[in-house]
Amino acid sequence: MHLLSTLNDVVAMAPLADDPKSWNQSPASPPGMDTIMPKWVGWAKYFAIGAGILGIIACGIMMMVGRRNRSHLAAEGANGLLWVLGGLSVVTLAAGVVPSIVT
Repeated sequence: MHLLSTLNDVVAMAPLADDPKSWNQSPASPPGMDTIMPKWVGWAKYFAIGAGILGIIACGIMMMVGRRNRSHLAAEGANGLLWVLGGLSVVTLAAGVVPSIVT
């Protein structure tokens, strides 16, 4: 019961907005972040592209090496290719999906 009364006191002390639209503001960057955040996103995209290229190369090598008498290795390479392409798809969709969900 003490927890509920404390929670009630905290909610009662919270400032209420007069305008309900004030809770639904468009996103704004904190001071100084408007130049840093695009750099971070660009670096993340750059590393994701590099990792995707290396992943596809590794899967191709596994499939080539596993062609004869190592069918399990070739199957792992083919399976890994699907995971690499799936990861690249998620990275590609991130810039479009996240803002549409948040706003």
